[in-house]
Amino acid sequence: MLFSRFKNHLPTPEEALAGRTEPPFAVPDRHTVLGNPLLGPYPDGLEIADFGLGCFWGAERKFWQTEGVWTTLVGYQGGHTENPTYEEVCSGHTGHTEAVRVVYDPAVVPYTALLKLFWESHDPTQGFRQGNDVGTQYRSAVYTHSPTQQQAAEASRDAYRTVLHNSGYTDITTEILPADTRPFYPAEGYHQQYLDKNPAGYCGIGGTGVKLSAPSETNWGRSCPTGIAPAPEVTEQ
Repeated sequence: MLFSRFKNHLPTPEEALAGRTEPPFAVPDRHTVLGNPLLGPYPDGLEIADFGLGCFWGAERKFWQTEGVWTTLVGYQGGHTENPTYEEVCSGHTGHTEAVRVVYDPAVVPYTALLKLFWESHDPTQGFRQGNDVGTQYRSAVYTHSPTQQQAAEASRDAYRTVLHNSGYTDITTEILPADTRPFYPAEGYHQQYLDKNPAGYCGIGGTGVKLSAPSETNWGRSCPTGIAPAPEVTEQ
């Protein structure tokens, strides 16, 4: 019953597992696709973005395939337990969600473009689940690294909320919170770039089909969020 409870309820700090001061496993040195280091420090000029959008295997692939992304890694974020393991996170007793850390060059791919990919790659209205994956570890989240990121994430959420409502979806449940008090704990090595190592492996990532206009076409990344557009209709030939 306790396990079931924490499938749809975030534990308080008092209820969460205690964790540990050091990671219980090693993290690989380099990205298997991009070839760059997984852990920082990163080269000057690069920025970090953190996203949770369901099972992190498929989510990570979405981002490493994006031009301007220097490296990606998966981990656990937004909970209470220090240095958790995958099994602990899946129990619901840590409060973390499965997250992807994206290290990117903002001169090539702006943060607003990453937000567009984030929103369109999952259903942000599902609460503690994503499709058939059920549990608090699959909740939608954006953890921001600056006030500028926070403002852009909130503006894009407001824009996407409007078009989702117009398309018949319920309200967005995504949490948008500062990353500085929500540490990112890298996941075990076998999770890193999982779908590169296992091309036929489980993905679990799928969007609503509702599109957010490109940032270059709108001003939602700068001020008033007006750039929203429904997915184009498919006409049978």
